[in-house]
Amino acid sequence: MYKQTLIDATNAGANELKKYFNGKFSISHKEGINNLVTEADFASDKAIRSVIKSAFPDHGIVSEEADAKISESEYRWIIDPIDGTVNFANGIPICCVSIGLEFKREMFMGAVYNPNLNEFFFAEKGKGAFLNDERIWVGNKTDVSTSCLVTGFPYNYLDQPNGPLEVFAKLIKRGIPVRRLGSAAIDLCWVAAGRFDGFYEHELHAWDSAAGFLMVEEAGGKVTNLKGEKYNPFEPGIIATNGKIHYELQKIIAGEKW
Repeated sequence: MYKQTLIDATNAGANELKKYFNGKFSISHKEGINNLVTEADFASDKAIRSVIKSAFPDHGIVSEEADAKISESEYRWIIDPIDGTVNFANGIPICCVSIGLEFKREMFMGAVYNPNLNEFFFAEKGKGAFLNDERIWVGNKTDVSTSCLVTGFPYNYLDQPNGPLEVFAKLIKRGIPVRRLGSAAIDLCWVAAGRFDGFYEHELHAWDSAAGFLMVEEAGGKVTNLKGEKYNPFEPGIIATNGKIHYELQKIIAGEKW
């Protein structure tokens, strides 16, 4: 029942995304002029909550667009009703619904759906990761120099040593392709599918990565924080790779190499 509810909730949010995409909707701002939230985000959030609460009224929900406080329920649904809102608001079809489900603080199921590309990613702990019901696996690159990477930049951050711009500069100065798609959930899924070899970001929220990090792990990859330690989606930094370049990329980001 958990899987079907997750699929139904993800589809409900995606229906709102499709309805508003390239249409007219109101836009407001969070902290930072380009940190947007749209009418569609709230509509998707409402649709997702309705499905979850109908099936599991006692479960906790952590959402980007509503009560961001951390629920103490054993089961927690961690949702981003539209990940990639700036893309969405500008008619760029790299945006998605992302939902992760935790039990006793362990992620065990997740879904990420980009209806614009008809790509539905699903993962369940111990049972693999899938794209449109086909099993997916991470790529096989063995060193960073030949890898294709993806990252993102927070809207507000301190100019810190080995921060987002400094790490980005180190990589691109060596000719390593580093993309920025604008949706962390899709970034992670594309690592899981072997399209990217690694993803890193200095500042994320749980709803950005809850489903995607499980996708990478279940596709045979590795996910840690920026120090190479066990990943916690409620902490900011992340490195997700095919596993083969993980240690090298982590050392580069830490400023211990190059």
